[in-house]
Amino acid sequence: MSRNKIVQVGLVQMSCHEDRSKNFDKAEKLVKQCVQRGADLVCLQELSFDPYFCQTEDHDRFSLAEPLNGEIAEFSSRLARENAVVLLAGLFERRAAGVYHNSCLVFERDGCLLDVYRKTHIPDDPSFLEKFYFTPGDNAFPAIETSVGRIGICICWDQWYPEAARLTAMDGAEILFFPTAIGWLHAEKADFGDSQHAAWQTMMRSHAIANGIYVVAPNRVGIEDSIEFWGSSFVCDPYGSVLVQMSSSRDEVDVQKLDLSMIETARTHWPFFRDRRIDLYQDLAKRWRESQD
Repeated sequence: MSRNKIVQVGLVQMSCHEDRSKNFDKAEKLVKQCVQRGADLVCLQELSFDPYFCQTEDHDRFSLAEPLNGEIAEFSSRLARENAVVLLAGLFERRAAGVYHNSCLVFERDGCLLDVYRKTHIPDDPSFLEKFYFTPGDNAFPAIETSVGRIGICICWDQWYPEAARLTAMDGAEILFFPTAIGWLHAEKADFGDSQHAAWQTMMRSHAIANGIYVVAPNRVGIEDSIEFWGSSFVCDPYGSVLVQMSSSRDEVDVQKLDLSMIETARTHWPFFRDRRIDLYQDLAKRWRESQD
């Protein structure tokens, strides 16, 4: 565990265009803004450089997928290297014929690809038809050692599962990133919009508190077909206090100074890891707990 260490973390919130080159240009500009403000690490949103294509089931959209040495990886590697920053970037990954993932690539300051996290929990909701496209990831919530600290990544729908955050924290992550693409369906916003947004942030704040960890959640913004992506990207500390929250309607960046020594303080004052009853949790590995009647 790092002590007395400050890490400056940047997050990018942006809308996306059908033309990937325009998204590259915008992302490069916004990442550079973060670096100019002192960022050591910058995290982009889920599926960072393409529109959110999962609103329909369209086989032609598989053409957007790339291997780990494709155009998106090469661009992201250059961006990390030229700005001497650790970079987290989203990718529709073609791993093999018929095996596609929603992935987040981690590049070190020299542009080297350190690791890949593949989204584990895959939704199938109206306008979020991800099961058609993505195979669930199989790398079991690792923490990743970078030059700025030990980090964890969960992607969007992963955030509803406390087990994912807990396992990542147990592997030593000090900052947990949730690159995201979430928003309101036009038909639902009036009735459910406020409660949906509140639940989203509350869930991730609870991960920060329960695990004594920083949480960083960059979200997409803008209107794409039936979805209004609500932005509101935020950072919270190990007590769940929101350090910054972005707007719900525009491209934006922010850089926050995270004091990693606060993790030790939080966990010694609220010793949740100490008091876990690991001898009683075996049934969490079951789909459902049958009645004991």
